[in-house]
Amino acid sequence: MNLIVVGASHRTTPVSVLERLAVAPVDQSRILDRLLAQPYVGEAVVVSTCNRVEVYAAVSGFHGGLGDICAVLAAHAGEQPASLANHFYVHYDGAAVEHAFRVAAGLDSMVVGEAQILGQLRDAYHAATEVDAAGRLLHELMQQALRVGKRAHAETGIDRAGQSVVSAAVDVAAGHFPDGLPGRPALVIGAGAMGALSVATLSRLGVGPLTVTSRGADRTVRLAETYGATALPIAELPAALREVDVVVTATGSTTPVLTRETVGPALAQRSGHRSGPLVLLDLAVPRDVEPAVAELPGVVVVDIDGLAAGLADGPAAADTAAVRQIVLAEVEAFTTWLRGADVAPTVAALRSRAEDVVTAELRRLNHRRPELTDDQRAEVARTVHRVVQRLLHSPTVRVRQLAAEPGGDQYAALLRELFDLDVPPTAGAADVVPDLSAPAGSHRPSGGDR
Repeated sequence: MNLIVVGASHRTTPVSVLERLAVAPVDQSRILDRLLAQPYVGEAVVVSTCNRVEVYAAVSGFHGGLGDICAVLAAHAGEQPASLANHFYVHYDGAAVEHAFRVAAGLDSMVVGEAQILGQLRDAYHAATEVDAAGRLLHELMQQALRVGKRAHAETGIDRAGQSVVSAAVDVAAGHFPDGLPGRPALVIGAGAMGALSVATLSRLGVGPLTVTSRGADRTVRLAETYGATALPIAELPAALREVDVVVTATGSTTPVLTRETVGPALAQRSGHRSGPLVLLDLAVPRDVEPAVAELPGVVVVDIDGLAAGLADGPAAADTAAVRQIVLAEVEAFTTWLRGADVAPTVAALRSRAEDVVTAELRRLNHRRPELTDDQRAEVARTVHRVVQRLLHSPTVRVRQLAAEPGGDQYAALLRELFDLDVPPTAGAADVVPDLSAPAGSHRPSGGDR
């Protein structure tokens, strides 16, 4: 099996497309089941965040696996695969490993260095594990990616600014008020991971009074109590809009939470006693704020598209360069392990073949020399086994060493050919394995480099 990543992100895809591709937590197991039902997909992990949707998979063939994954994603989005082709990026084997490590380290995030992606990767990995969608290859990839991400944050200053998508959005909101956000009333819609981070960020900045609402009443109350905020029933949302200056919305809803019909009347009733605009920070994918809301006078809507366009430069170049070096070293270590793991089933098959030959010859000896005592038979068996093990030791050790070098997959293939070994495809890599030492790159579904 080989690694492949097929995805779309804020770098390649507008929010209007990304929100159709987004996979809600309740849909993850269904999408994973669909992926595993495809002929070329053996393992899968689905990562869906506010600015990316990616499938990490172990596939038995590049083109077949790519077609299977694109078909499942397109069907989920209600589109034809061809209509999404220009939005997808594809990474294979070594490039897939590098992409996973870059994502975990925060190098591919909208806000470079943000640490929230680590939790999102962990959640996606756990979701795949719960339905047995991650096998040997993806277990190793995800565990190492999480480790690399932690290492990047621990050993460099890439997250020195402490920014996340939430803090970047709050910075944008602050720019719309002459005196900033402290003391400004705010509302957070959503009590999930992004909602909790929003409440924590606003509370730390002195924004308040702070109100929290969501469809989950118990979770809303717990979150509000943690930060001294007020929990509000979702039914009272329209009234709350009249009393706040900033709204952060980050729900998992598949339909808009804030519509023109909801926001319009609230604006009319707040205009007499609220100064400044009503700033709506939409951090959800699919979007929580209906596009028509942005046309209302006195409203400022900032969504993922607008946030990406307005973000300042990321961490210092030295920190980013240091993380890149960590990623490159870890990619080399992982691909070396991967090549060694690929040859292991072949070595095991060779030793098994030798064991079968020894067993057959000892059986023949027992029939031809019945006069041998049990002790003599045992001594002969030990001697033959020692000879075979010594003969196999050097070549099997050496083939493992050679397999870890660029182009090393050819040695396993030669062993299989020379000794006519039957190695099940699911036990190791496919017979034809791309050179993992080649420069990491990505491919469009059409096959062309990008």
